[in-house]
Amino acid sequence: MSHTSLPATQEQSYATGLPLPLTLLLASGAGLSVATLYYSQPMLGVLGGDIGASTQAVGFLPTLTQLGYALGIFFLAPLGDRHDRRRIILAKAAVLFAALLLAALSPSLPTLLAASLVVGLTATMAQDIVPAAATLAPERHRGKVVGTVMTGLLLGILLSRVLSGFVAEQWGWRAMFAAAAVSIALIGVAAWLQLPRFTATTQLPYPALLRSLRTLWKQHAALRRATMAQGLLAVGFSAFWSTLAVMLHGAPFHLGAAAAGAFGLAGAAGALAAPIAGRIADRRGPQMVTRLGAGLVVVSFAALGLAGIIPPGVQLWLLVASAIGFDLGFQAALIAHQTIIYGLDAGARSRLNAVLFTGVFAGMATGSALAALLFAQFGWMAVVALATTTALAAFALRLAR
Repeated sequence: MSHTSLPATQEQSYATGLPLPLTLLLASGAGLSVATLYYSQPMLGVLGGDIGASTQAVGFLPTLTQLGYALGIFFLAPLGDRHDRRRIILAKAAVLFAALLLAALSPSLPTLLAASLVVGLTATMAQDIVPAAATLAPERHRGKVVGTVMTGLLLGILLSRVLSGFVAEQWGWRAMFAAAAVSIALIGVAAWLQLPRFTATTQLPYPALLRSLRTLWKQHAALRRATMAQGLLAVGFSAFWSTLAVMLHGAPFHLGAAAAGAFGLAGAAGALAAPIAGRIADRRGPQMVTRLGAGLVVVSFAALGLAGIIPPGVQLWLLVASAIGFDLGFQAALIAHQTIIYGLDAGARSRLNAVLFTGVFAGMATGSALAALLFAQFGWMAVVALATTTALAAFALRLAR
């Protein structure tokens, strides 16, 4: 590999893809690091009472974590092209471990808020792991490898809330942060043992490195299309998940938070099938997979429009099927878009990834904000309309090219 220092025996094994232990490390590292962004959300009620903070005050915990992640994607992720990605991953793992441990031991809300911001910043090690996987993978297997790693990342997002809710209920919120710290420590040790060194692909000073993000955006039409299409899909993805619990709590379902959390398992079922999209991208080209993925998201969201004319029991099954469908479509399109952008410039994969995920994050933030407004004013069907419309826009954008 041109950008890594690998043992010859390990390099030979890449003829059929990455070694299984390394693939598992990359997938679990991406999933466990991004999961740290979401552990706090189901625990806010318990946490606030225990630490003596109001509901409004503890609401800043996930906000600061997400803000830290957004800042980390833009300001830290591009460093993967300037420095050895192995050292960056190890450094972030060490700081993330310390931040999670601080969260577990926090005596007051201000300490916990500071820890949450650092958790968000360093959880971006997931955005260093994915370009590392793309660099290590042989070109003909890149889609499959990236798909496997991204499945780990999406499973971390979808299952983190289910896990943290259960652990907090059984052993308390501090136990969840402590367990998260241990998981990151284990990933850090495994990365130190297994990850090869990566050679820097640019010597740009840091200010020029950040300015180059704009240059890459202007230079590559494929990057612009990928970012805009995936950002549009992210609007519907976030709109659904951010309002689902509130919708299920009301008529006609009257279900609690546990039921909403269980829908994460349905989304995870869709994510598990996503590596198939990577293999199709390797064989048939990623452009087709972006259209298939966006099309599946459109159909899955549009089907929810039937909810008003079917019995509540059937509606629940429709929600489950839709969650599986649009999660699979979203993941398939994301893998294909990553395959496209990683092929644009091998020396700028971290920066290309930063641009793409800035678009995804912006789409998710927009989706959450719009869904909250639409749900409050017009109800669940307005959220479904938003998700369907933005998915259609993404599908049209991919059909155009």
